[in-house]
Amino acid sequence: MLNEPFLPKAVIFDMDGLLLDTEQPVKDLWLKAARNRGWEIRTETVLRTIGVDEKTSRNIMREECGPDFPYQEIREELRRLITETAERDGIRWRPGLPVILDRLEGLKIPYGLATSTARETALWKLEKAGLPAGRFRVIVCGDEVEQGKPAPDIFLRAAELLGAAPGDCLGFEDSPAGLRALAAAGIPSVFIKDLLEPPAEVLAAVWRRCTDLAEAASLIG
Repeated sequence: MLNEPFLPKAVIFDMDGLLLDTEQPVKDLWLKAARNRGWEIRTETVLRTIGVDEKTSRNIMREECGPDFPYQEIREELRRLITETAERDGIRWRPGLPVILDRLEGLKIPYGLATSTARETALWKLEKAGLPAGRFRVIVCGDEVEQGKPAPDIFLRAAELLGAAPGDCLGFEDSPAGLRALAAAGIPSVFIKDLLEPPAEVLAAVWRRCTDLAEAASLIG
């Protein structure tokens, strides 16, 4: 167990639900997209897809809704609704985002993104959030690794590109899948809850839990 404070050589962030307030809106839009196409899906089913890549999301939906569930059709409707909403309203930051980024930059600690979202969509979300992609030393996306979260691939790749050993990094996540991936990668993790409370066995492997990114900034130094 690490002692406070911890001065990592690099920091790796998840994006959706951790830096950007996207998961609650998207949860609601999943339900709307399905209804627009004549299907009803459970909120619990949508929550199971949080933090995983699109292949896993598809499998979850078809497992819950049956093999005839038109995943691609509803996914396209979801994308339309997300685009419409973000173009109109933008994308909000999660509380404390400027605090932690400013702290890392002040300490000259490089940081990157490791998101299950495909690169084109991830860059678009950052643009709509007014968060320049150039602030991140590296961005690794779900369509650029062999296995998505909860496999460790995406975090190991980010650590490699940041030039730091996994154990010298600090990872930030809001989802059970992401926390499992950090644990599998050997990266100390900070959990900041958005929609999901991870199982006890996942929380047991978490280094610290914080209420928001501003509180988490105090762990670094």
